[in-house]
Amino acid sequence: MGKVAIIGVGQSAFVRGYPGSIRELAFDGFKEALEDAQISVKDIDASIICSAPEYDKQRSPSGVFAEYLGLIPQPTCYLESLCSSTSMGLRMAYSLVQSGLHDVVAVLGFQKMSEISSAESQERMGRGADIQWESPFGTMMPAYYAMFAKAHMEKYGTTLEDMALVRVKSATYGQVNEKALFRKPVAAENFSDPNHFMSGPVSSPLRVGDCCANADGSSCLIVTNKEKAKAMSKKPIWILGLGAASASVNMSGRDLFTGLSVARQAAEQAYKMAGVNPKDIDVAEVHDCFTISEIMAYEDLGFAKLGEGKELVRNKETYKEGRIPVNVDGGLLSKGHPIGATGGSQIRTIVLELRGDAGEMQVKNPEIGLIHNIGGVGLYGAVTILGR
Repeated sequence: MGKVAIIGVGQSAFVRGYPGSIRELAFDGFKEALEDAQISVKDIDASIICSAPEYDKQRSPSGVFAEYLGLIPQPTCYLESLCSSTSMGLRMAYSLVQSGLHDVVAVLGFQKMSEISSAESQERMGRGADIQWESPFGTMMPAYYAMFAKAHMEKYGTTLEDMALVRVKSATYGQVNEKALFRKPVAAENFSDPNHFMSGPVSSPLRVGDCCANADGSSCLIVTNKEKAKAMSKKPIWILGLGAASASVNMSGRDLFTGLSVARQAAEQAYKMAGVNPKDIDVAEVHDCFTISEIMAYEDLGFAKLGEGKELVRNKETYKEGRIPVNVDGGLLSKGHPIGATGGSQIRTIVLELRGDAGEMQVKNPEIGLIHNIGGVGLYGAVTILGR
């Protein structure tokens, strides 16, 4: 099989209340990716637009974006798998290029969540669960992940302090990421201070500081084949492994509440395809929509044994200088979470790391990077492994 590479990455700043339209928001990430790849719009022969629906009024945004970005009459399509949409878009782009059907594909993720209220946004997220048997009863994302947190704490002795340390690490790197929504330091003591907003209850045991925030943003990836990658790019980053899985939408159909089966299955597939194992990963981005999510991801990906994920953050092994640096761009907790753009942002960070272009976030000489991107409450899982 021929190699497939990412030759360009882009991302808008992640913000609250983007003042322009969704097509203008998409342009911000697209423009940066084109400039990064040093190609023109004419070089792109297909596009994949990724987001979660119902956060804005535009139906079928792919055609609207293709026209605005100058990508017609090339084919375009719309893809969604909730928060993992852009990672699944990359998987589709890989297939299109690998098959020879297309040579250069743009994968563009976006979300403008500020067009609706926070209450409306939570309701939309709730409808990512089963609208017949679960979401009508008021289930929301924090409540779902609170279930995972309680299960993990009961079985493995994980503490509130462990989860707070994840946010402290996130804020350490959010401060140096110019694209991040939150760029201020966070101290573990903030979580025990009843007067600090970080300690406010959301869904026990999760507090405000344990939860990521909605945001507006876009991201873009330019994908091509081996021949064009070598001709167009001085630093192509190769797609080594792709894994994906799905799970029961209803919690009653799950048999695991201390981790995510989709992450474990997708990771196993990606490691096998890439011919590597967890010890070979030099830098990773994981889907830290909640602090407990990052701890579970350490275990689901094999970076730590089951129940020992908390030890990684306690010992700072997932800091930039540690054994396995994770979310050194601040993760979702600091960057914010514009659903359709999140996976692309994670992939962008790993591409920059592998190139040596990550600035203050740069890990020392990484060769292999991993991206863990989850859709819904573990409904969809995608794991991507990239290499220099």
